[in-house]
Amino acid sequence: MEIIGVNVSPTNYLVATQDITTWGREGTSRYICIATVHSIMEAYDSLELKKILNQADLVTPDGMPLVWMLKFKGYPSPTRVYGPTLMIHVIEKAAEKNIPIGFYGGSPSSLAKLRNNLTSQFPFLRILFSFSPPYREMTLDEDNQICDDITKSGVRILFVGLGCPKQEQWMAAHKSRLKLVMLGVGAAFDFHSGVKPQAPIWMQNAGLEWFFRLLSEPRRLWKRYLVHNPRFIILAIADLLGLIH
Repeated sequence: MEIIGVNVSPTNYLVATQDITTWGREGTSRYICIATVHSIMEAYDSLELKKILNQADLVTPDGMPLVWMLKFKGYPSPTRVYGPTLMIHVIEKAAEKNIPIGFYGGSPSSLAKLRNNLTSQFPFLRILFSFSPPYREMTLDEDNQICDDITKSGVRILFVGLGCPKQEQWMAAHKSRLKLVMLGVGAAFDFHSGVKPQAPIWMQNAGLEWFFRLLSEPRRLWKRYLVHNPRFIILAIADLLGLIH
């Protein structure tokens, strides 16, 4: 179902987790995007990003405004598929099914804490790869080496935490080179490592997570929420009126 030009799947945690782990066991090359108001608006402003999202194997509705849009468009009971929560569902199933996973993104310290937290929670989880890329653009040789390292590790599901739109661009650029499933999870590494707090459940359910994150990181996120959110409301109304094709 299109939301302001981006195909968003009216899926749920159970179905999405099953799809991702099945693809992981098959060893097929796929990437999954987690759609938020921010990523939808970034795609509206960038034909390249819109193409990347629309070519993804799965795009989940992360954010209550997207869930409400799916409901307005005829889906009776759409559910939110929140990236950090989907990540835990997939990791739980991967531990159960002995599917090796890896992490690409985050800082070295957050990755270390993430690994410790997850292996404590899921003792049978196989984490075969983790890498914190530099903030600069990597050279072609460096990128080739990382691709070789990922392939040799045997990872079948790679969680990518670079933030939007970098993680979507990275996954699309590497789909033909990595025979595994890539899942872009944004700030989930920081949340599950304990580096950053998550919004309370009631704020998430009320569609107010953006407000919690804005208060937590006003300098970094003010443009994302105070500029994109009002634009999204206007464009969403236009979409529902059939003015966006």
